[in-house]
Amino acid sequence: MNIVLVFGGKSGEHEVSLISGASVARHIPKDGNRISLVGIDRDGAWYLQDDSLLERVRTNPDAALSITADPARRVQIVPGGGCSGALRCGDVAIPADVVFPVLHGTFGEDGTIQGLFEMAELPYVGGGVMASAVAMDKEKSKVIWQEAGLPIVPFLTVREAEWTAEDSTAQGAGRNTVCTTIEKTFAWPVFVKPARAGSSVGACKAVDRASLAACLDEAFRWDTKVLVEPFITAREIECSVTGNGRAVAYEPGEIAPTHEFYDYEAKYIDPDGAVLIIPAPLTAEQKEQVTSLACRAYELLDLDGLSRVDFFLDKTCGKLYLNEINTLPGFTSISMFPRMCEAAGLNYPDLITHLLDLARERFEHSRRLRTTRA
Repeated sequence: MNIVLVFGGKSGEHEVSLISGASVARHIPKDGNRISLVGIDRDGAWYLQDDSLLERVRTNPDAALSITADPARRVQIVPGGGCSGALRCGDVAIPADVVFPVLHGTFGEDGTIQGLFEMAELPYVGGGVMASAVAMDKEKSKVIWQEAGLPIVPFLTVREAEWTAEDSTAQGAGRNTVCTTIEKTFAWPVFVKPARAGSSVGACKAVDRASLAACLDEAFRWDTKVLVEPFITAREIECSVTGNGRAVAYEPGEIAPTHEFYDYEAKYIDPDGAVLIIPAPLTAEQKEQVTSLACRAYELLDLDGLSRVDFFLDKTCGKLYLNEINTLPGFTSISMFPRMCEAAGLNYPDLITHLLDLARERFEHSRRLRTTRA
């Protein structure tokens, strides 16, 4: 099988992708597979990488991927080109029986690159255009789950136009008006996060009006829409899910951060930022609730391929809340997604093979659908 692994990306999670991508490359079974590495730089340009990079990350377990921006190796995409002609480096086609986008955050798991692959007629790992876009948008996914009766953390949405408007009681907009609305809705502290970013980028805790304004300013550096939620003292529970249409959940795990919450530094910079507990210490009833809710949340968004579903388990009352869903979760050797699958009996190489098979299955099924009456 010709596998094209796409990594990097125009995202605040670019560095994480380099680590995740290296881990995936190491675990793709060698037998019968030919891997091409395509790196996307921070400006969004695509480059075919030399085979020596693959050899380096496969022989060095600590190596991350890197991107060599060689103009002679720029990659172009041909709409409708299909597996044998959609990806090209100059005059040479890059065979792609399946594309594995190891891209986190914007321009990677928000439906944009998925639309590109659809137009190019390429099979790819992960959810489709609509599902990826909705899952990336924390507000929209919460609205869908709430409508279906699933338990979510209460939230307020603040848009940049409201935040930057001149204060006016009549218009109900402006910094003071927004802060007052939040104060009247939730008790301190509150949690502020961009609606369409991952890895806790731009997220912070506000304990008073001054810190709330600072948190909103920071969040609006990353997105034009921000969520504000009550800060819940909770255990952080996660669950891996795979499947096309019908979801399969794996062994839940728990993240016990040593920081105040599981922020970007705790996830990727501080090696002692969190303790990962797999399986999570849950009762049989709690485990059933987590896995069934994870599958329901996944299926309600019409997801395919894979996702990691994140929960809060309130320490005071024991209530379980859906927090968010990640359609292209971290794939490092210590990331929760592959470790939870492994705890359920699906090891890393077999997990990669399973995801590649799901991608091909979804592609072949979609191509049986009619697109014209002729």
